[in-house]
Amino acid sequence: MRPRSKLPALLLGSALIASLLGVGTVATAAGPGETPAASAGAHTGHTMAVSTQASADDPDGDGYIPADPPVTGVTPSEATPPPRYHKEFQANCAVTHTAPDDPIVYPGQPGKSHDHTFMGNTTTHAGSTTASLYGGSTTCLAPADASAYWMPSLYKGDRKILPVGPQVIYYKAGVTDYTSVRPFPKGLRYVVGDPMQSAQEFRGHKGFVEGWECGDSFFNVDIPASCPSRPDVQLNIRMQAPSCWDGKYLDTPDHKSHMAYPVVKPGTNDNMCPASHPVALPMIEFKMAFPVNGDMSDVRLASGRGYSFHYDFFNAWEERTLEALVDHCIVGGLQCDTRGYDQNHPERGAVLNADHRLP
Repeated sequence: MRPRSKLPALLLGSALIASLLGVGTVATAAGPGETPAASAGAHTGHTMAVSTQASADDPDGDGYIPADPPVTGVTPSEATPPPRYHKEFQANCAVTHTAPDDPIVYPGQPGKSHDHTFMGNTTTHAGSTTASLYGGSTTCLAPADASAYWMPSLYKGDRKILPVGPQVIYYKAGVTDYTSVRPFPKGLRYVVGDPMQSAQEFRGHKGFVEGWECGDSFFNVDIPASCPSRPDVQLNIRMQAPSCWDGKYLDTPDHKSHMAYPVVKPGTNDNMCPASHPVALPMIEFKMAFPVNGDMSDVRLASGRGYSFHYDFFNAWEERTLEALVDHCIVGGLQCDTRGYDQNHPERGAVLNADHRLP
């Protein structure tokens, strides 16, 4: 049951103003036994307070999309399985199109967002829903991955710079007990990072990884002013998503508080899900490469400075294929490619055939 179907008029009015200005609030990841709380002045951006329009997935437009059925009776796993350095597979997807749309933050409101670069599902637009994406065409190597992935478009001056070819999207275990990871529920969606975050907030983000990099320059919070002018140099960024789910909602008004990053188990170096978000899901990691180098002084994101980088994920995998890849590669403790094959363990075989389909 949803905690509320109608927001107080004052909050709704503030949310609508925020939607026009492109600001709002985002919940911070909660620790064990805690509930997410808004962080004043931190991670603000987009329409993070309330969905301003109903959609087929959210008929009353309150921003809450309940999981059907919800996942109940789960407690965060504290188990420590045999150590495996890698527990992952890749779902590599190429750019499809760009548009000033965001079907998560601005559902059914074309042109309201800053420009985004979309990957995966070829039909993604402002009105996309679970039903419209599921089973659709895709630029991901696995035809079963009709999910939508998007990020702010990158510009050099007024010229849009698009990543070339399939971009690396890892699906990893974010918790120590990789055997507890289960597939994404159909229709789950969320936003990682925030276009209005400060440089300090971006650097301190739990999904930061290595920030912007080019050549031998790493851990940049902003886009470097220059990169080596060599054919082998591109501008890269890596960022990880939260991987612990509350089991209740496929989306929430801030598009974040139904998800949380793993926390450290007290007295250990182990990562586990917080009690408020006990369901371990794959941790997505974007590894994007933009074909630009040399003088970077006029390189920017549609959302602003480099530290405004963020991305969105809308799950529309065919369930059997995603489950097979998660079970074989993540739960199985392997370092898999896009077919679910680990070259270090050829005896374990592959999940998908040469056409990236289930046999």
